[in-house]
Amino acid sequence: MTNYILGIFQKFRLSLNGVIVYLNKFLMIAGVAGCFWIAPLLWTQTAAKVFPRVPGAEGPESKILSNILQLTFEGRRSGEGYFSHDGSKLIFQSERDPENPFFQIYLMDLVSGTTRRVSPGYGKTTCGWIHPGGEKILFASTHSDPKALIKQAEEIEKRSQGENRRYSWDFDENFELYETDQRSSYFKNLTETLGYDAEGSWSPNGQWIVFSSNRHAYSEALSLKDKAIFHKDKSYFVDLYLMDIVRGGVQRLTHSNGYDGGPFFDPSGERICWRRFSEDGLVAEIFTMKLDTNEEKKITNLGAMSWAPFFHPSGDYIIFSTNIHGYANFELYVVDVEGKANPVRVTHTEGFDGLPSFSPDGSTLVWTSNRVGGKSQLFVASWNDKSIRRLLGLDLRVENPVSLSLPTNEEYIPLTSPEIREEDIRVHVRHLASERMGGRLTGTEGNKRATEYVASYFRSLGLEPGSQDGTYFQSFDFTAGVSLGNNNWLKVFFGKSSGRKQVVDSNWKPLAFSKEGILGPSPITFAGYGIVAPKTEKHEEYNSYAHLDVRNGWVLVFRYLPEHITPELNQHLARHSSLRYKAMVARDRGARGLMIVSGPNSRVREELVPLSFDASSAGFSLPAISITNQMAQELLTGMGKDLGALQNSLDEGDPVMGFSIPDVEVEARIDIVQERLKARNVLALLRGEEDAKKVIILGAHVDHLGLGITGSSLAHGEEKGMTHYGADDNASGVAGIMEVAQHLSHDRLQGELDSKAHFLVVAWSGEELGLLGSSHFVRSLAKRRRIPWLDAEITAYLNMDMIGRLEKNVILQGVGSSSMWRREIERHNVVVGLPILIQEDSYLPTDSTPFYLQGIPILGAFTGAHEDYHTPRDTADKINYRGAAKVVKLLSKITRSLLDLEKTPDYIETGSPQSSRGRVNLRAYLGTIPDYSQGALQGVKLSGVAKGGPANLAGLQRGDLIIELAGRQIENIYDYTYAIDALQVGVQVNLVVLRRGERLTFSIVPDSRE
Repeated sequence: MTNYILGIFQKFRLSLNGVIVYLNKFLMIAGVAGCFWIAPLLWTQTAAKVFPRVPGAEGPESKILSNILQLTFEGRRSGEGYFSHDGSKLIFQSERDPENPFFQIYLMDLVSGTTRRVSPGYGKTTCGWIHPGGEKILFASTHSDPKALIKQAEEIEKRSQGENRRYSWDFDENFELYETDQRSSYFKNLTETLGYDAEGSWSPNGQWIVFSSNRHAYSEALSLKDKAIFHKDKSYFVDLYLMDIVRGGVQRLTHSNGYDGGPFFDPSGERICWRRFSEDGLVAEIFTMKLDTNEEKKITNLGAMSWAPFFHPSGDYIIFSTNIHGYANFELYVVDVEGKANPVRVTHTEGFDGLPSFSPDGSTLVWTSNRVGGKSQLFVASWNDKSIRRLLGLDLRVENPVSLSLPTNEEYIPLTSPEIREEDIRVHVRHLASERMGGRLTGTEGNKRATEYVASYFRSLGLEPGSQDGTYFQSFDFTAGVSLGNNNWLKVFFGKSSGRKQVVDSNWKPLAFSKEGILGPSPITFAGYGIVAPKTEKHEEYNSYAHLDVRNGWVLVFRYLPEHITPELNQHLARHSSLRYKAMVARDRGARGLMIVSGPNSRVREELVPLSFDASSAGFSLPAISITNQMAQELLTGMGKDLGALQNSLDEGDPVMGFSIPDVEVEARIDIVQERLKARNVLALLRGEEDAKKVIILGAHVDHLGLGITGSSLAHGEEKGMTHYGADDNASGVAGIMEVAQHLSHDRLQGELDSKAHFLVVAWSGEELGLLGSSHFVRSLAKRRRIPWLDAEITAYLNMDMIGRLEKNVILQGVGSSSMWRREIERHNVVVGLPILIQEDSYLPTDSTPFYLQGIPILGAFTGAHEDYHTPRDTADKINYRGAAKVVKLLSKITRSLLDLEKTPDYIETGSPQSSRGRVNLRAYLGTIPDYSQGALQGVKLSGVAKGGPANLAGLQRGDLIIELAGRQIENIYDYTYAIDALQVGVQVNLVVLRRGERLTFSIVPDSRE
């Protein structure tokens, strides 16, 4: 997919930032081993970097819990997660708002991955629950307390003074139960009674709410003894109550001394479970009650603090937490509902494991744990019901009470033939490239619909779910955009003035890559265009910082290049003029902040730099802001300087001496919010023989560009903002894998396919953002090539990306990755008869590369570039369906051959591609392969090094984190690219990496890429 890049670049003049995003899919840079694309990434999600193994993933826990993964990461702590009735959402509480130190309630969509706050945002909240109907939400809150904001401020002040007190619950008398909807459009008080009303949950039919309250202690006369106890411990008087939400009325269920709390209904709604504390609060046991008789039953007798019980959806057993193994060591246990068997231990990890709950089908457990980093967060795991039943002596024949099936609407299951036909491909492409899918941008509703369509189709074929948690989806987090936070402010101090406030998004705006936080009052230095470019044979050195000392202050520079220079000088300075490069130059000279002004000569539509998303998620270590021309002029007025005159003098191309701006200082706070979303791959499995230990994977990416808001869109004029249908890219490839899946599954049912390997078919998301979905899948593998949940090794990966515009030939990519491919291609194309162009290169800007880097042979099909690529013109009516069907037949035959063969394709490790097409104009070559989905790490992490390249010869390894090159600090991929650009071929330099925490220095000799 790189053979046409030069042609595209001849048609489009892209800004550096546009080029960087465009590289997401297409550019190959020899300086990074020819594979240089810029990138930032169910319920069992890992972060967008290589995770440390979660404690408990192996050992005793693994007998009951598998695929243990951390679900939440944000904020000081998160916990108490409960699923919706259909399993599509999770409600939980979290301290993640810097303006509120207390818990608020959040709703996580487990399909799209979006998380949003549903509580008011101020006061204290706890114990969220979703109505069985799905729309309404229940939680407890103190936001109606007149002193709510004062209490927040007091708590923030205590924490700022270092009073990190041990976590405790205060049973605030202002807690009330509230109902809202998922949009938080109203907040209805359900209790309106003085006292602690909280810990509520709906019954399965939605008629009843069971909750905890000490309201009677506020309304009834207390003895002197009870008054003294109440003054010391309000929890002593907490009992259980039952509210009829339909007909009205509240009845008290328990009347014991000590805290009765945390009640939940069983699946039938006929009984509840809860924990009852002793009068001294040191011991708690698990109880159940039949609601028709109020008959209480003590289920545990451990003599410890046993609490947070929750019914399994079968109703046969209860999971709870207890500290029987030590005061601070809470572990999860299960006990049968009658309490006849000894409780069975589930977790074996030191620290806190508590507040467990099950998904509606009982296959997944979510709970709160501090097992990673000591901070309480939500974790999820697959639940082994059979093992628990065996250990408790329960009936093993019980089926899950709830089936979380996918929709069976005909829209999602089209009628197609087992044979690979062009008309069937047309059905799939038209659906995926329809207006309803909205361009399938990763993380959007359209992408969700597309993945649901593919998963439903696989399900209709009888393919098994292929992900590690037993579903058709494998989810991952990724950064989807940036926005202004609520705490941005800027003040300008003229002389001894008190400071003039500037309006964010009107007078100034942070840059997307800016460092967050506060920069105190600091002086300002003007440095022209902020460009530093070295001397060449044709050009003199250009240095905006000549004779300037910008340390410990702001640097004010113009946004672009000098306006009236020759094309040759423009080309020379362009690579040194991006905003990131200017920020890097300012940082390396000791500046504390960077100000960008467009200047009156720039003739831009918007003077402030847009807060646009940068897919690499890479930040800088100094604040960077954009200011208006008017604000810049105000900064200069005291010197008698005119902004336009300054720009005029610079625009002729000669450097003009910069200067300090006296008696002016600027103070600012930067607050940028990164929008984190979830996306999902679709995985379906056709099992091989019972003892199969190999897997063949066929994949294609299902995502596209949505409305083209990313920099990789090539829409122009009136096309901008329109749906990018992506019929060729890559609805065609997804239609192809769906056809192959149907063809092979039909042959298997007919007894015509006796597969010696498993067949895993995958529709990836996030390809357009930087191979996010395929990279996430590869990171989930064990020992590079092994799929742990199948206990099988991947022996080959085949890919279809843009197979819908066959004209002259189909390009088969990655042929150099195995000696077997040429033989297989020849053998099967004799029947199909396709015109084929072989491409040996195995470092490709598509989903096959993450697999190749793990030692897996790859083969991809691609029918070439066209003028509709990445525009709204890539529509279903332009697909060559007959040609696409022939490509699919060839890949289907090769796939089937691999499933039948005893022999495994060999793997050939190659150096960087020999062709120079599509590469950025950098002369020095190092042969490093960065991991562009490394997340927020400072530095450049390597996913590999090219065989025989300078990095390989110097001793660099996969996993190294580059932090310095040739004396230049490396914080992100941009630093690294610019540092490579400054290298001289054949001149040895030092390169510094972090390897497993150790700082290592290597001598490396750059080679030439030309």
